Amino acid sequence: MAGRNGRTVRDLRRANRTAVLQRLYFDGPLSRFELGPATGLSSGSVSNVVADLIADGLVEEAGSVDSDGGRPRTLLRVAPGSGHMIGVDVGETRVRIELFDLTLTELARAERPLAKQRYEVEVIVGHIRDGVDEVLAAAGIDPEQLLGVGIGVPGIVERTPERGAVVHGQTIGWDAVPLESLLRSTSQLPDAVPYFIDNGAKTLGQAEMWFGGGRGARNAIVVLFGSGVGACLVTPEVEHGRAVEWGHLTVRVRGRRCRCGALGCLEAYAGAESLLDRWRDEGGRPPEGTDEETAMTAMLAAAYPAEGTEADPVALAVLEETAEYLGAGLSDLINLFQPERILIGGWAGLQLGSRFLPAVRRHAMSYALRYPAEKVTVELGLLGPDAVTVGAAILPLADFFARGGRRVEPEPEGPAPAWRTALEERAPH
Repeated sequence: MAGRNGRTVRDLRRANRTAVLQRLYFDGPLSRFELGPATGLSSGSVSNVVADLIADGLVEEAGSVDSDGGRPRTLLRVAPGSGHMIGVDVGETRVRIELFDLTLTELARAERPLAKQRYEVEVIVGHIRDGVDEVLAAAGIDPEQLLGVGIGVPGIVERTPERGAVVHGQTIGWDAVPLESLLRSTSQLPDAVPYFIDNGAKTLGQAEMWFGGGRGARNAIVVLFGSGVGACLVTPEVEHGRAVEWGHLTVRVRGRRCRCGALGCLEAYAGAESLLDRWRDEGGRPPEGTDEETAMTAMLAAAYPAEGTEADPVALAVLEETAEYLGAGLSDLINLFQPERILIGGWAGLQLGSRFLPAVRRHAMSYALRYPAEKVTVELGLLGPDAVTVGAAILPLADFFARGGRRVEPEPEGPAPAWRTALEERAPH
């Protein structure tokens, strides 16, 4: 039965479960008494929802606290073992797979380094499939317990009814790759376990907004600075974030050729791959036969050597120029979206770290309009190198919360009988 606003009793029950689960997740342990004001629900609704969640094994008791003159109040928390998620980061130098419990405590991880021909579709699909099997076996978790597998990828993700998530990764040579259907056809996971595939910058943004430097911000931009660059925009209208192909803004007409094929993209000047290429072009000597992370470490050591050692002027000049390009790129984001916070993450951003940040911040402020520049802070992300993986695992977790803590059920063969739908909608909390 639908009310005046079109919401059914089932919708209301799901929303109440979601409200209680989220408050316990982010602010718990809490008592039933505290959950009322925190969720806006009546004491009767809180009691009914909590009883329902305890019966489902999603919520458990976590001790008690004294009350003012009354009986001690029982504290409640989300039960860590009541669900599991897998997060996957398809990165520039490796594929990282991590298994988490419901409270995002890591239970197991697997990593697959990527060689030069790193983005062959079959290779990536195999790494994800084998890594998922490995972490489940290491933790002794039945695949049936998974709420889903979240995957962060480079590129634009299109959702199609026929093939699921399709990845358009121009910089890595992926042209409409049906990643979800490829994983589904080769994986041993049950059909009821969903895949959630999204841009890696968005999963990074999701993690920083839930648990990192973005907490409490209404308008924020989270930058992924790795081999390339990308960004996630979070606003009240797009609360779960939207990936923006910031790395492919043109910063120099007829400039360097980018990995995407165009000339003058920001990524052709500010990404780690281009940064190392420019050092090499200017006569620098990155170590041969190493991955980008190792080469970047060598470049930083050359530009900022130990005290008493002369700096490599070429490495230093390239890094300083990169800071200006990155700052100019941030100024575009400031002028376009007027965020209150910008957070810089990704392995290259974290490597460059606090030594690099003041110059980036200074250039961003000098290129941006004064009014929005005065209102924004530019800082490093707080979650470290696992942020994309954590954010990928949040994708199935957020979906689980949105469904009120109900698992995805297999689609029925035909429409449900009318009598069953009516009974479900009339059922009490």
